[in-house]
Amino acid sequence: MTAAKSDFLRVVTERGFLHQCTDEAGLDAALCKDPVTAYCGFDCTADSLHVGSLVPIMGLRLLQRHGHKPIVLMGGGTTRVGDPSGREETRQLLDDAQIARNMEGVRVVFEHFLTFGNGPTDAIMVDNADWLSGLDYVDFLRKFGRHFSVNRMLGFDSVKLRLEREQNLSFLEFNYMILQAYDFLELARRHDCTLQLGGSDQWGNIVSGVDLARRIDERTLFGLTSPLITATSGAKMGKTAQGAVWLNEDRFPAFEYWQYWRNTEDADVGRFLRLFTDLELDEISRLEKLEGNETNEAKKILATEATALCRGRDAAQAVQETARQTFEQGAAAEGLPCVSIPRDELESGLPAFEVLCRAGLATSNGEARRLIKGGGARINDEVTASETMSVTLADVTDEGVIKVSAGKKRYALIRVAD
Repeated sequence: MTAAKSDFLRVVTERGFLHQCTDEAGLDAALCKDPVTAYCGFDCTADSLHVGSLVPIMGLRLLQRHGHKPIVLMGGGTTRVGDPSGREETRQLLDDAQIARNMEGVRVVFEHFLTFGNGPTDAIMVDNADWLSGLDYVDFLRKFGRHFSVNRMLGFDSVKLRLEREQNLSFLEFNYMILQAYDFLELARRHDCTLQLGGSDQWGNIVSGVDLARRIDERTLFGLTSPLITATSGAKMGKTAQGAVWLNEDRFPAFEYWQYWRNTEDADVGRFLRLFTDLELDEISRLEKLEGNETNEAKKILATEATALCRGRDAAQAVQETARQTFEQGAAAEGLPCVSIPRDELESGLPAFEVLCRAGLATSNGEARRLIKGGGARINDEVTASETMSVTLADVTDEGVIKVSAGKKRYALIRVAD
């Protein structure tokens, strides 16, 4: 395709968001003509989204910034089925109460990225349970099921990979593609939504929705997918040794969120600045050319800008200062993750490996022991010589804390609980 004429399609291409599009020329023309309404769906499988969901969220943000209208679709209905895309096993089925709790946690994330309201380009949030929960199964199959070819569905990656690996795919999950396709049709009818965004693993589901709307309503809809993001090393986006990098503060504190981005591999800095910040491309081009120790400055900017989007500018600046005091001055800054340990336990003493675990710097006693044996653990900035070294009240500093670290970039504070 020749260079895009619409700002949105040009920018998503330049910033690395575009993987596949059902009709680039047609979508480009539609984007140039009038404001386009686009959606992306988010199932409520946990009470927070994680960093792996940031690409489509940032896609919706770019859409709104370039004069179009985003829809956030909460999967209150589809969560009851479970999306097989990218999964090696069936998702755990959640009851309605769990789904409702998860939805409340997921909702708050979008307030940081999108502007909601009643204006022509203000974002709206809807729940597909509003139309899926009341469907008559037989009537639905007669009206819509006949438009889906099982032969074609078996060829989409979300299904094919599971079958090739001889991993179980339930009939319940097999229906997910039909329900997501129906979501697109409903949103087109209710909100004149003509574009669906999603990760590349959603391609089959998106194409099915485009095809269904063409067959049922003779509507022209579009789909655009983004690449699934991995680090240059091959590590999965949004995963750490401690688990998922959650977007909600109560699941993953701002300091640790900032640190996650600060620890980006050198080769990924430019790419992540394009995907996960609002910085202008000229500035990103300058930053990604930095070499040696100057690359660390680019990583700090990435960390601060990504944190500002997800947690707010004030929180980002606060954790940046905490990091500066901790890493550059060696101070036990207040903003570090903090864990309380009862006074009586510290009076009798705790082995160093257990303290590391309780501080959240190791996922198991075995991992903590290995970290200490390798010389990677410190108590109050002193290398921990023995995994069984006793940590006691005598280690509490004048600031009233014990400073614990793993490697050069992960810190926590231990406070005494009376």
